[in-house]
Order: sequence, then C-alpha cells, then structure tokens
Amino acid sequence: MRVSVSWLREYVDLPADLPTGDLEQALVDLGIEVESVVDLRESVTGQLVVGEVREIEELTGFKKPIRFCRVDVGHANGTGEPQEIVCGARNFAVGDRVVVILPGGVLPGGFAIGARKTYGHNSAGMICSAKELGLGDDHSGIIVLPPDVAAKPGDDARPVVGLDDVVFDLEITPDRGYALSLRGLARELSHAFDVPLRDPALVPAPRGTETPAYPVEVRDPVGCDRFTARLVRGVDPTAPTPSWMQQRLVTAGIRSISLPVDITNYVMLELGQPMHAFDADRIAGPLVVRRAVPGEKLTTLDGVDRVLAADDMVICDAGLPSAVAGEGAGTPISLAAVMGGETSEVVAGTTNVLFEAAHWDPAMVGRTARRHKLFSEAAKRWERGVDPAVALVALERAVRLLTEHGGGTPSAEILDIDHVRPRTPISLPADLPTRRIGVEYPPARVVALLERVGCTVAQGADRLAEDPGAVGTASGAGVALSVTPPSWRPDLTDPADLVEEVVRLDGYDKVPSVLPTAPPGRGLTPRQRRRRAVALSLAARGYVEVLAHPFVSPRLADLLGLPADDPRRPAVRLANPLSDEEPLLRTTLLGPLLGILKRNIGRGHRDLALYEIGAVFHPRRDAGSPPEMGVDRRPTDAEFAAADAVVPAQPVHAAVVLAGEVDPAGWWGPGRPAGWADAIEAARDALAAAGIPDEWVEVRAAEHAPWHPGRCAELRVDGVVVGHAGELHPTVVAALELPRRICAMELSLDALPVAPVTPAPAVSGFPPALIDVALVVDESVPAEQVRRALEAGAGELLEDVRLFDVYSGAQLGEGRRSLAYKLTFRAPDRTLTVEEAVAARDAAVAVATERLGATLRGA
Repeated sequence: MRVSVSWLREYVDLPADLPTGDLEQALVDLGIEVESVVDLRESVTGQLVVGEVREIEELTGFKKPIRFCRVDVGHANGTGEPQEIVCGARNFAVGDRVVVILPGGVLPGGFAIGARKTYGHNSAGMICSAKELGLGDDHSGIIVLPPDVAAKPGDDARPVVGLDDVVFDLEITPDRGYALSLRGLARELSHAFDVPLRDPALVPAPRGTETPAYPVEVRDPVGCDRFTARLVRGVDPTAPTPSWMQQRLVTAGIRSISLPVDITNYVMLELGQPMHAFDADRIAGPLVVRRAVPGEKLTTLDGVDRVLAADDMVICDAGLPSAVAGEGAGTPISLAAVMGGETSEVVAGTTNVLFEAAHWDPAMVGRTARRHKLFSEAAKRWERGVDPAVALVALERAVRLLTEHGGGTPSAEILDIDHVRPRTPISLPADLPTRRIGVEYPPARVVALLERVGCTVAQGADRLAEDPGAVGTASGAGVALSVTPPSWRPDLTDPADLVEEVVRLDGYDKVPSVLPTAPPGRGLTPRQRRRRAVALSLAARGYVEVLAHPFVSPRLADLLGLPADDPRRPAVRLANPLSDEEPLLRTTLLGPLLGILKRNIGRGHRDLALYEIGAVFHPRRDAGSPPEMGVDRRPTDAEFAAADAVVPAQPVHAAVVLAGEVDPAGWWGPGRPAGWADAIEAARDALAAAGIPDEWVEVRAAEHAPWHPGRCAELRVDGVVVGHAGELHPTVVAALELPRRICAMELSLDALPVAPVTPAPAVSGFPPALIDVALVVDESVPAEQVRRALEAGAGELLEDVRLFDVYSGAQLGEGRRSLAYKLTFRAPDRTLTVEEAVAARDAAVAVATERLGATLRGA
C-alpha cells in the first residue's frame, strides 16, 4: 500500500519536524513492513513546470500517431516562447494544462531529458505521464491538470502533482487488514507518538430507514452479514474528479476513472471500506444477494467472461430473469467483493448513482479471488478483514463527496440490512503477558495498552467484587480480564493475540534477547551417530549430498523393471499430493536420486557422484484407517498404538549413483570411468563407517532389479541382505533416458545390527613384511571369498590384504583366472623374520587351496 505523509497528517498530529527515518522506524516497531520510502521532492530534478498546450500538429507516415506540440511554459525556458515538444499521447487537446519537464531535467530512474530531433521535428523536453513521474503505473496518457488547479504556465508543477510529499510503500501482513487504510495507519501512529487521533469513522452518519433506498434481498447472511445502500439522483455526468483527489489516488497507485468510481476508491483508502457504484438506470429490478449457481456467467469490468462457482457470492438484477438460477434469482451483475460487472457500471452518461457498502465473508472472498485470479484492491482488503461497523459512515462519506463535487440529490431512504454478530469477549489472565514474554507488565499497563488498541476491558465479576483494586496489583495473578476486541480487529480471537498486542505496543525493543539454557540430554542417539558417520564417509570420498522429494510416479516401478512380486512395488498413495503425476511415496531412494542425476546431466554436468540418506515408505498390509481422535483430551495409549499401526514403515536408506569418469582424463593420462566396483566400494565404506566389522560383511553376486544381472552384488551382514550395488540394467537406463554404464548402490541402514564396541587399534613400531601372492582359481569364484580364505589362514600376523591385479589368458586354461594379492604382515612386539612371514603366507595359501581349489601361479 502506497500512502503519502501529507494525507496521514490529516488524521494524526505527527510532529512537524519529524524526520522521515524516525517515521519509518516507528512503522517498523509497530510491525508494519516498509518496502520503500520515496521523497518525491528529490525524485525529479531540473525544471518541472506547468505548461499550456497552444498548438497541436498531427504527424502522419509513422507506425504510431505522433503529435508535434507547442506548449506555453511561461518564462521557465528563458525566452517566453512556446516550447516545441513531440508527444505520442492522445488524451489532451489545445488549451489543456499539462506537466512539462524541460531539457536538463532528470526523471525517476535516471532518465535524462534533452533537446533532440525526432520524427523530423525538434523536441525540447517532455510532456509527462504519471508513470514517468513515478506517481503510479498509469502510462496510457499524460497528466492533464483539472480546471480547478490554480496554476499558470511556468509555475513549478511539483506541488500541483504531489511531488512535494513523502510516500511510504508498505507491505501489510494478512492479519493486519485494518492497516490497509489511512484510518488504521493513523491509529497506529497515534499510539507510537502518543498524539491525538482524528478518526474519520467517528463522524455522525444517518441510520438505516424503514423504507429502503433500493429493494435488496440478501439470501445468504453468512456470506454477506451487512448490506447498506443509498441512491443519489441527478448527478452531473461531466463533473470531473477534483485535482486533490486525483493526486492522492495516483500517489496510491490507483488510476482515476470517473467521479463516482474515484470516490469509492478514495473512501476505500481512507476508511478501509471497499464500495461499489452502480448506474441505477441500468438496473432493471430489485437486487438479490446470493450464492452463484454453477455454470452462471458474468462479464466483469475488465471485460473477461467468467464462469461462476457455487462458492462465489454475486449481486443479481432480479429484473433480468435467469434460466440457470431459477425464477426470482436474477442475473449476476457483480462478483461480490471482488469486481463489478459491465452491465451496471457507471458510464459517461450516468446521472443516478447507487452506492453500495457491504460486509462480506473473508474466507469466501479469498477463495473467489484465487479461483478467478482477480486480486483487486477490494478483494485484498476483504480477505484480511474489514470493519463491519463502518459501512454507514463510508456510505455517508461517499454521498457527501459526490453531491459536493458532482451535484445531485441524495435519497432520504437508507438501506441497512444488518446481521453482524457482536464480538465474543476473550478471557485473559492479567499476568499472561508477563508469564509468556518474561517482561513485567503490571495489570494496569495491560489494560491501558489493550484499551489503546480499541478493546473494551472488564474484570471478572467475582474477582472484582472481592478486590475492586486488584487491577492495580503488581503481579495480576488470579485476575481474569474480559476483553472485547474492537470491530476493526477480526484478527484478535484468543489470549495469545492479546498478549502480542501488549508486547507490540509496549515495544519489542523492551523484550531482552536471552539465550535459553540448553536442556540436559544424552547427545546423539546411536541411529543419529550412524547416519552422520555414513554421510561423512561418503562426502569424504567425493560424493555430493542431495535431498530429493519423496514423491514418485506410479510408472517408476515399471521403469526400474521391478518384478510383479517385488516388495518395493506396493506404495503409499497420498490423499492430497502436491502433483497428480507423483502421488506415491517412494519405496526406494533410487527413483528420485536418478531423477536428480538426469536433471544435472541435462544441464551439462557429465561426471557426477551423488548420494542421499533418507527414509523410504512401505505400507502395512491390512492396516485399515487410523482411529478418529478428538482434541478435548490426550489420546490413550491404545489409541496411539492403533494410529501407529497404520503409519507406514519408514526405514532409513543410503544410496549413491555415479555417472561419467571417477578419475578425469588429462595430460597426465587417460581417465577412468565409474564402474560397478566403485558402487560396491561405496557400500563397503558406508558399512565400515556404520561400525560394521569387515569380517561381518559378505559380498556376493546376485540378480536384483534394477541392476545388471551380471554386474550386481548383494551385501550381507551376518547372513542378512542389507543392500545391493553395481551397474544398472541397460533397459532401465534407456527407459530413464540416462547415459550408459550408470552405477548405483542402496543400503538399508536400519537393517544393520548394532555395531560392536571395538578397542582402538594398536600401532606397531616394527617394520612390515610385504609378500605378493598370485592364485589361480575358477572364474566363478568371487575374489571376496579368496580374500577371506587368505585372512583365515594367515593368522594374527596378517595386517592387510589387498587385491591389485586380475589376469586371464590361454596359458591359465579355459575358465581360469589369476588373482594377485599384496599381503602385509607385522608383529606388534618384534621384527618378523623371513621364515615367519613365508610360513604365514604358506598357511594362507593352504587355506585358499583347501576351500577354493586355488593354486599358486607358476607353481
């Protein structure tokens, strides 16, 4: 909301020498966000003067209409001769007074004005529009000064157009609808500076009469609990909007349309009450306020044909029969509280104006505005809450402005259909602000601040009878205040809201910043420590963590090639998904993770190593529906257990995906693409980080979708399968539109057993003995089994065993291969002899021979 300081001063006595920065800080302290502050006096530099159009020459032969004008700017140009200016606007004529910026001036945005030749003529200066001066968004035409403006050619135009003011652009939060008006802002500032407020809503206004100003039937008092109207006859249709009103509307960002419409917008800004003006002569019969019938249509003022829904409120003309809504329902002529219709709008020849000021249901207005994408200024205020008590005041204000500036005779009849319910008092313990905020607020201070907001405060009758002076006690413990919020504060509904108002008005700066004491605890749980350790391990190996949405498409199971009986196929379906294309919760991390991989590859990244640790969701069979639990009491243990039995199992998994090269190519040599072994190694690292001893881990060849059947390994811990790793199946990669040779790993961290507590390893200071062993085995024998056999036979002297070469050839025989291992032997208390190291090696080879039929290569 844009508001000028000069307009605010009409309702609140701000200090005359108040700096702009202090006013901005006061608004911020009140909880009103200041988007920007514009000192209009500094927005335009140079000579900005009033000019009178003397001649207009229409130029032809160009793509758009161009006019060559001679404008009298007095002696502002130094010569007194008419200024020659080329202009493309069409909304002015000879004799009109306009706003001209002369060469050397600078408009907002740093747009410098000079003299140049354009369209075959010399142009020295510019005739300005409201948008060019930074006064609003209207760029449809230039500013034409009204006849009542007392300014002659050459006078400074800044005071005439309001460029001698300061404008605040405020962002009003949804709970502060009352601040979307000069009345509401003035009230807030009167609290901040402790100065008098002249509330424009406190002026006397006539009440409704028994005879209505116009026949109106309200069929839905919930959607519209108040409807007021008054008729003004004989209005001068040519009467212009006064310049001061136009200036304030333009400053607020509202385009001037016509006197009756401008008055409704002006009253809306002043009082916060949106209004509508009907052309009474274009209404055929009584008005009916009702809910729309699905399928009804209405052409709104923006020229759009809109199909209405059952939740929309409409104002209908009962004189126009409707085949859709039935007899007597009438045809819609206005989308209530959002935008009027074309058939009843005020036009150039309107002489009889019917003003309407109503009160509409905020929730209904919000849904209607979003459904039709019509976020009008009126709808913005209605959905935040409008004061229902100000309708008659707004009606009287609009009628007086119209008769003062446009003539006409107001009707003696005033319609007032009032179904507004009184506000319900809120019980507030007087010491609640002190207990909640930690600052001492005496009860007398609490009462004073709430009354300043506009609340009516009374004590509980029982406590007041016992101790009439209790409201002045220091603590207020046991004192209950009965607080009735004012009609303009629909956001005050419970004690917490009242506590917030006390703190806000007393000053947020008085609330000390105290760091709360951390509650005692036992640190991280074992599951949390395991999860962090795995994440750190993968990150240390160069994997980048990503966070994927847990929502997947029903097609994902087919894309991954999961068998029909795979336990990952059944999935939990969301009742209200963010996207209809992804209504299921994931049962594997690979689907969303591969989606992120595809997105990054599509953006030019080729070498990727990603990981994610998160929950997957497995539905419980025959779980049924959870029990209904109220809010009047704590659920019983049985109800908790029944509800928990329906919640899907959510084990935590860890997964990685790799694409491209692990080791990049360069001048140092060729690169190495990611392979199935890298995925398996990532799984082994994750298990080691989780505290699983290496001797517990077994890696076996397996067939498990979506992995390649010949390049897939299952990982077992104590004989239980905890995950799979390897290269993805080519059909899966093709279905997901990914490059070939994508590798992946997925582990269930929750399936891992509790890691044993292992002592810190002893570090020997004696040198190691290094011996290489090459064993020939069948191709079907996994290298992991050979490694385990060597470990089992080598005994306690073996410190490490590592596979460093794999070879197959004709000299080894068909179906045979050679596996070369580097064995590291070391004793903790002595230097090993050659005999001891060789004996340990021979023992290791013997076990491998016995278990797997291995033979020493070359033996």
